[in-house]
This record gives sequence, C-alpha cells and structure tokens, in this order.
Amino acid sequence: MVKLEFHKLFKALDIDLTPEQWVILERLYYENGLSQNQLASDSFKNAPTISRIIDLLEDKGWVERKRFKDDRRRYKIYLNSAGHAIVERLNNQVETVRKKGWHDLSESDYETFTNILNRIFINYSEKD
Repeated sequence: MVKLEFHKLFKALDIDLTPEQWVILERLYYENGLSQNQLASDSFKNAPTISRIIDLLEDKGWVERKRFKDDRRRYKIYLNSAGHAIVERLNNQVETVRKKGWHDLSESDYETFTNILNRIFINYSEKD
C-alpha cells in the first residue's frame, strides 16, 4: 500500500521516479557520497539491483558516480544539484504520504512496529 501511495504521488506530480529510486535519492540527500555497497546495505537491495537503480538515476541527471581515489573499481555516489532540487521539491509531499500511513497511530505503536521489524531483521541476519 505504501509503495502504491508513492507511485500515485510521483505520477500525480509528473515525476519519473519509483519508490526504490526515491529511497536512494533521499539517503544521498542526508549523507552524500556513499558507496554503492553502503546504499545497497541501507536499502536492503543486492548489488546488481542497486547498480541498476543508480544507472537510472544517473541517466535522469540526478546522481553522479565518482571513483574512490584508492580503489578505481569502486564508486561513491553523489547527489548533484538537479538531484538535490528534486528531493527538495518532493520532501513535503513525501512527508505527507508518510504521515497519512501513521495517522491515528501512537508513538507506542510506532515503537512496537519498529521493534518487531528489527527483531525480524535480526532473526534473518543471525547465522544458523
């Protein structure tokens, strides 16, 4: 449902963007110059998927890849001025969509929800 709401929002604003792409843009907005591996880890995506997302964002002119100085096989990803502008343009609307999902839920509900998600994540992360 959440993904659908984001799809509707971006379509209504006539912006060619997916929720998965938004996650990367927003992450770079708050911490620019992350490695592809860090972006993959933060967004729970595998390396090939994150690479395709970055390719698309680069084609749209919103991000740039720059090689690590000490390792020419790896890249840091940077949100450029156009990417920064698109995040600035969407931030308020995205926040509205997020608030809609949490309407009538308490802080306690939110804490319970995040605790459950964290526990599930830990369960799958633990080695057998």
